[in-house]
Amino acid sequence: MTDFSPFFWTEHATSASFCLQVGSYLQDLFNSRADEGFEGNGYDWESLASVFLEEKRPDLAQEIAFDSEGSLFCAYSENTSALKDFALSFKQACSDSELIADLFSRAELD
Repeated sequence: MTDFSPFFWTEHATSASFCLQVGSYLQDLFNSRADEGFEGNGYDWESLASVFLEEKRPDLAQEIAFDSEGSLFCAYSENTSALKDFALSFKQACSDSELIADLFSRAELD
C-alpha cells in the first residue's frame, strides 16, 4: 500500500479520494500569507493544489476534481490511476519547501 501520510486515500464504489485534515501540515506556509486572508483551510489547500495541477501536472487537470471544506482538503476522481499519480506528485511537491512556497505564491483565495 502506498503511504500518502499525512494525506489519506479513500476508495469509493466508482471513484477515489485523496484528502487531508487541515490545520497542522504546512501551516507555516499558509501563515506566511495570513495578512491576505489565508488560513490553511481546505479551500486554501485546494487553491494550492489547483496551481500545482495547472503548472506541474496539466496532463491530469481534466481527471481531477476538488470538493474541499473548511477543515478538509479533498481531491477526487473516477480515474483512480490519475488520482494516485496526482497524489504522489503533489505529496512530493509538498515536501520540497522551495517548490511549494513558489507555487503558493500564485495561489488565490477562494
